Order: sequence, then structure tokens, then C-alpha cells
Amino acid sequence: MPPAWGSGGPGVPAPPAPPVPPISTPAPWGGAPTPPPERAATPSGPRRSNSFLRVVVASVVVVGLFGLGFGLRSLVDDNTTTVIRSSAGSGQVTTTAVTIDPGSEPIAYVAATVSPSVVQIETTDGVGSGVAYDTDLFITNAHVVGTATTVTVRDSEGTAVKGQVLGADTGTDIAVVRAAGLSAPAAKLATVKPNVGQIAVAVGSPYGLEQTVTSGIVSAVNRPVPNEKSVVINMIQTDASINPGNSGGALANRNGEIMGINSSIYSETGENTGIGFAIPISTA
Repeated sequence: MPPAWGSGGPGVPAPPAPPVPPISTPAPWGGAPTPPPERAATPSGPRRSNSFLRVVVASVVVVGLFGLGFGLRSLVDDNTTTVIRSSAGSGQVTTTAVTIDPGSEPIAYVAATVSPSVVQIETTDGVGSGVAYDTDLFITNAHVVGTATTVTVRDSEGTAVKGQVLGADTGTDIAVVRAAGLSAPAAKLATVKPNVGQIAVAVGSPYGLEQTVTSGIVSAVNRPVPNEKSVVINMIQTDASINPGNSGGALANRNGEIMGINSSIYSETGENTGIGFAIPISTA
């Protein structure tokens, strides 16, 4: 595979400039993103914001995926996942259990396994995602929380509480938020490094479309990508579609283990072209 940006070789473009905080920047697609569906007013959580990151260097854009949150509801049971779906009819509520076989439906299995652990993180500048990794602790991108010290964290069931930013490292683009009182079980973190060609499932809310799951493969590993501090991080490259709204969300393997935190894309137009990047969980 040809070397990454600026790593040598003729005709290789210069490395894109690092991302910048998504404040007072125009939308990189020539207009505002699709607005999210209206949510009934609740006493917790600010309104959603449409702001997200745009950086243009020559004709190359690296977009930090700071957009709009995430949610999908499910229950997990050992090696199969049972999704509980409720429907109302004739004034009565019925519950149907659907068992997902990870062998025949690996993407659906991963989506149902990982989704409850992914939360939406709201600030005054916009909305991103986060992943529960311990009791009341969530990992996200530093560019999602920005300079905020408190954020609103919303789980997959719609419950929103105030969260405290415990710390943010702009060098690795990782931040940690503490929030109590949510239905967000700690996700299982991958302990084995990903391999090129294996299944990759991204969980997030691109363009405000909640409960979106996309899938692809691991396109490359140890891909050097500079961040906003010009620190080069060896990223996981994937062709799973990730867009504004996926920042801080999960990139999972077929076992439902978090192998990366979605962070940015490489594009000449600002649109997803199948080159996305996630910070390896071992780095995070």
C-alpha cells in the first residue's frame, strides 16, 4: 500500500492540517446538515446543535466527526442477543423477543451488543457520542467536549443527566466523562489488535439520524494520521461509513468488542468516501 500522507514517495500529497474545534465554521457540504427529528421537550439536555468540524488544506479535508448523538435499545444474553421489541395494539402492549445468531447475522449481533453502551454527549457547541467503559465512566473525543467542563449525557433509552468532564487530551483526541444514573452498561474492550480485512461496525448518528449502524472492514492498521496538535497517531482505517455525528462513538469487531473510537475521515470533498479513522482502544 502506498505510504500515508507526507510519509515519502513521489506524488504523495502533503499531510492534511490537523482538525480544529468545530466553532463558528460553515458546513463542509455547502449547507446545513439534515436536522435531527424533533424530540419532545424534557427538563434535561440542551437543544441539538448542527455545528461540526471543517478543515480544508488545499483540496483535502480531514473532518472530525463532531455532530449528533446515538441510541439503540437491546438486551444481551451470552452468545446470542435477544432484542426486546414492544408494540401497542388494541390498548395492550405486547413484547416480542427476537434472538440474533452471531454466526448468521454478525452485524446485527454486534449492533445489539454494542448499542446500549453508546451514549450521546451534548455541549453548547454540538453533539457527539461516547462509549461506556466502566461504571459511570464514558470515553469520547476531546474535540467533542471541547473546553466544556460539564456536558449532557443521554443514554439509548433517552434518559439524560449532567456529566462532568474528568479530563481531555488533545494530543490523542480522547476525553473521559463521568455521569451517573444512566442505563449504559460498560462495553467490552478488545484486547487483541485488529487485522486487516476483519469486520468493522461503526455505531453513531450521522447527520442527526439516530440509531444508525454501519459496517465494513478494517482497511488498514497503524495508519499515521496527524491530529489538531500535529501529533501523529497510528489509527485504524475503515471503510465503514462514518460521518459527523459518529465522533466519540464505537468501532467494534464481530465479537461486539470495542477496537476503536471513531474520530475523523479523509476526504477531498468533505463527504465520506470510505476512508475513516478510529483511535485504537489501546491508545485511548
